[in-house]
Amino acid sequence: MLATYGKLINRPTQTGGKMYDKFFIYVPIEIVRDSAFPFKSNERVKVKINAENKQLIIEKAP
Repeated sequence: MLATYGKLINRPTQTGGKMYDKFFIYVPIEIVRDSAFPFKSNERVKVKINAENKQLIIEKAP
């Protein structure tokens, strides 16, 4: 398994005169270019939290 570090980034954005937090997860190019990377650009994903293991899980959307 290829592993490296990414980042959680907050990019506040203004909508309708109000500021809202907008979070992004940066996935390094080394991971994205790996043949095992399961996603394509702009593909919908399902995001869930496993609170017991303190994990964020990202899966292909049905």
